[in-house]
This record gives sequence, structure tokens and C-alpha cells, in this order.
Amino acid sequence: MKDLMRATVSDAGEITEFLRIADLTLSGLDSPSVNLWVLRGERTGRILGSAGFECSADGRHALLRSVAVDPALRGTGIGSEVAQFTLDQAAEAGAEHAWLFSRRSGPFWQKLGFTSVETNDLASALAATHQVQLFIETGQLDREIAWSRQL
Repeated sequence: MKDLMRATVSDAGEITEFLRIADLTLSGLDSPSVNLWVLRGERTGRILGSAGFECSADGRHALLRSVAVDPALRGTGIGSEVAQFTLDQAAEAGAEHAWLFSRRSGPFWQKLGFTSVETNDLASALAATHQVQLFIETGQLDREIAWSRQL
């Protein structure tokens, strides 16, 4: 998807608010280890979508995160395009396996080839990522649902 552009420091406040509204994890968004893109409206310039990933220490695993679209655009296929863009970017970065947490969007991710997996398997593969560390520290890991697929 050509309209997605790598997020910059100047996007931080707007991305944070966009993801807060989407009820997604904000931890580590400013870290250089998090690859993050935004989709902006052509006329308005406002964020309409976002997507990102963070790799494991060995680069073989990617934790997808911050994949969201404006609620008005849901059901239009843009979410699938944004998610596929992120999967492609992770594969280009050398990842062989994609993982994510999602309690609400399982059917969406299943359409993209993800299957439910043990949360501890995700946590082991991506132990050093911001989201996994946050979920372990806060006890949220036990309440999460993990998903995975090969790239």
C-alpha cells in the first residue's frame, strides 16, 4: 500500500491519540525498535490508519502492533491492506514468523492466515519487546489472546 508512510517524531502525538481511541497499547511507540507507519487522508492529512511491528532479538519473529483504521473505514478492506503491508514489511526485514495479541479482532486476523496460539509461546519468542514486557509487568499477559502465522 503506497499511501502508508513511515511515522516520524512529529507524528507521535497524533499517533498516540489515534491508538488511544482504538484502545491499543501505547508502550514503546517512541522506541527505535518499533517500526511504525501511518496512513493519512489525502485531503485532510489526518491519520486514517496505522501499523507497526517490533522484532525479536534474532530478527526471526515480528510482533505486529498498532494495526488500526479509522472506525469510519472499517469494512472497506483498508484494514486488510494495512495489515498485509505490515506483514510484507516484517518479512522484508527478515522475520519468518508474525505474532500479535488480540482479544477482539480474532476473526479479522484469521482471514489473514493467523491461528490462535499459546500466549506464553508469543512471550517466549518476543520476550524483549515493549508490549510483552508491559503485559508481563502489569499481569495483563494472562488475559491476552495470542495469534501467529508464518511469513
